[in-house]
Amino acid sequence: MHCQYAWLPDGVFPDVLLETHENRLTRITRLQDRDDLGSGAVYRGGLTMAGFANAHSHAFHRALRGRTHADRGSFWTWREQMYRVAAALDPDSYYRLARGVYGEMALGGITSVGEFHYLHHGPDGTPYGDPNAMSHALIAAAHDAGLRITLLDTLYLTASVDGKPLEGPQLRFGDGDALRWADRVDALPDAPHVVVGAAIHSVRAVPLTQMATVAAWAAGRPLHAHVSEQRAENEACLAEHGRTPTEVLADFGAVHETFTAVHATHLTHRDMALLSDSYACFCPTTERDLGDGIGPARTLADAGTRLTLGSDSHAVIDFFEESRALELDERLATEQRGHFTAAELRAAATATGHTSLGWPDAGRIEVGARADLVTVALDSPRTAGIDPEGVLFAASAADVTHVMADGREIVRDGRHVSVDVARELQEAITCLF
Repeated sequence: MHCQYAWLPDGVFPDVLLETHENRLTRITRLQDRDDLGSGAVYRGGLTMAGFANAHSHAFHRALRGRTHADRGSFWTWREQMYRVAAALDPDSYYRLARGVYGEMALGGITSVGEFHYLHHGPDGTPYGDPNAMSHALIAAAHDAGLRITLLDTLYLTASVDGKPLEGPQLRFGDGDALRWADRVDALPDAPHVVVGAAIHSVRAVPLTQMATVAAWAAGRPLHAHVSEQRAENEACLAEHGRTPTEVLADFGAVHETFTAVHATHLTHRDMALLSDSYACFCPTTERDLGDGIGPARTLADAGTRLTLGSDSHAVIDFFEESRALELDERLATEQRGHFTAAELRAAATATGHTSLGWPDAGRIEVGARADLVTVALDSPRTAGIDPEGVLFAASAADVTHVMADGREIVRDGRHVSVDVARELQEAITCLF
């Protein structure tokens, strides 16, 4: 592949030849002139960069897009609709919806996804004949859309910090206790495009006595948790346990080098110190949509926390927007510019070298890395005339022209090669309402 521009680890360069074998990059050459090109190279106009890693997804939330803003919208109108969708899905309908969602991600340059999955059982909480039927639906959907998936199988046992039982649509989230959760998840094998990880939904959904089991099960694997997304979560946790959510999770062994604190919006200085060797996943477009607040991204990064990004509820799926929002939201909060370099934003968006999703050999264009390549047009109305290194501040998902994931082309000339994404989403979502 002869790239007009390529974003390599040390910057953006013109005329770069990329060679791949199977799912790996095998050679990278900065061309001096066209005579160096040789034969058989495909020319890619625009900027080619490493694929994006969507570190936090709830695939079924995509059905809510544009539907939760009546009477100006509130968290409660959003949650009511979310539970309605959760109650309506079964393995077949979830597969169709997720295939469309992951297809939309592919169109925007995402090549791997962390699926924070808690929609486990039938609507009344009864397990399916295959207790992992919903998990298999997500794994199959990701495969068919061409993405790698980190299935973050989530423990969800209670409705509040003080231990109120699950009820209504929440019943299908629960496994009863952490040991039964672990027994179910043990039956999920890893595959070439799958990493099985774990998640503690939140301090309100997992009693303290159950957390250590999840942390022990996830040793050496990705472990994620919603952390301090809203101020009310912190207040309830302090009232019940006398500690912040981060402190509670740390007490039970969950906060370590493969732990990801999702949202991490309302943290204390002590929390940030505890997270200094871990990850924090910011989801700016969802945090805006729900009115959650702006998290301390720069302060966390300065403390050593590695940052990732997620589209979470899929209010939009656009990693250019998520990337620049990391910087632009900091500008709003501080009334100053210049918090993150373009390279830092790219590293967060691609999860460069990260173990937060279990794919440490992805997220960069270098020999031996996975062949995840995304080409972005530099001649669209949004990108015409820009400095290619400014693409994260200018482009949108609509500017992605070609996507390769693990050496397999999944988007060509702006169209998914195997999924009619718009039709898939239209049909899957219409059936739920």
